[in-house]
Amino acid sequence: MSGFDKVVRSYEEAMKGLSDGMTVIAGGFGLCGIPEGLIAEIKRMGTKKLTFVSNNCGVDDFGLGILLEDKQIKKMVSSYVGENALFEQQLLSGELEVELTPQGTLAEKMRAAGAGIPAFYTATGYGTPVGEGKEVKEFNGRPYILEEAITGDFAIVRAWKADRYGNCI
Repeated sequence: MSGFDKVVRSYEEAMKGLSDGMTVIAGGFGLCGIPEGLIAEIKRMGTKKLTFVSNNCGVDDFGLGILLEDKQIKKMVSSYVGENALFEQQLLSGELEVELTPQGTLAEKMRAAGAGIPAFYTATGYGTPVGEGKEVKEFNGRPYILEEAITGDFAIVRAWKADRYGNCI
């Protein structure tokens, strides 16, 4: 692909184009492999009203948790939210919208979007608060709920090395 080059030289350049109200998909699991430099750049930029799709929201003063300090995150789509006091405070006060999603479903929502699949059925979450209000269909005698794919405006990942096509290690 002649002329195709995704290489950037700074966090600032990488986050160029991020604006208020966008959806950001953030890599990492727990506190491992999180894109600390990119998160710090988002904090520096002061971008607000962001929706983040990530396994969790970090902890106080680390990871995505640093973006809660200035209320840059309006919504979190996560599978785990248990180790951040500021997150809990903002959730309970209604300042932060939270959509809990089982981990496998969260990963599949992003994978499906990348494959051009708008929605899929899963048994995970049926009969729980996760499944409330969602379409239910039965396959082979078992109920499944319809989950919509998640597409982000930005994706941030931590990598040791990347090539000009966007492949990361």
